[in-house]
Amino acid sequence: MTEHGPTVIEPTAENIATWLLERVAYYLDEPTEAIDAEAPLAHYGLDSVYALALCGDIEDTLSVSVEPTLIWDVENLVDLTGRLVELVAERPRQ
Repeated sequence: MTEHGPTVIEPTAENIATWLLERVAYYLDEPTEAIDAEAPLAHYGLDSVYALALCGDIEDTLSVSVEPTLIWDVENLVDLTGRLVELVAERPRQ
């Protein structure tokens, strides 16, 4: 979700990775260049409020249900992208 409403993206691995990087940068108020997709997410200090908000963004943008703990269950944004690609592939076709 952007500041103005849900974002719709073509759910390819590349698009998901770019979108996640942009969302994390937005929540951290950092430029996307400052975010390393391979760094542990704990390194960025995302608190539970932002983690829950990011899960909501994921659900709105990718039309998949995720557990609120998903952000803590993966090592980094690369792993999160992979998990989201799997979830998108598993969702029922509309």
